[in-house]
Amino acid sequence: QLQLVESGGGAVQAGGSLRLSCAVSGFTFPWYGIAWFRQAPGKGREGVSCITSTGITTKYADSVKGRFTVSRVGATKTVYLQMNSLKPEDTATYYCAIKWEPRSQICAGVPTEDEYQNWGQGTQVTVLS
Repeated sequence: QLQLVESGGGAVQAGGSLRLSCAVSGFTFPWYGIAWFRQAPGKGREGVSCITSTGITTKYADSVKGRFTVSRVGATKTVYLQMNSLKPEDTATYYCAIKWEPRSQICAGVPTEDEYQNWGQGTQVTVLS
């Protein structure tokens, strides 16, 4: 059974760093994309970043470009989101999600909610001012 589990959230002072993890299990397709989204209270879900199964292609929202880095670890299908220089406006619940079709559209741009097929439960990130 396909499962995505996020971890690594917490509370941090502005300017600090956190690293989120997304562990994927029960998935055997050779190609896929993993995306990170976030949702702040009272707001819609925002695409933050994505990475392809090869790790070659990554995309970032303008709001996090230069501060966040997405990466993957070999064959384990674990994806990380390193978040540096955090700001209070980064406070949100962060979700990872997976997409495997259409192959040509995997991580083709900043991720949008409607294109991803399966989701994790989320992890809370709070940035204190």
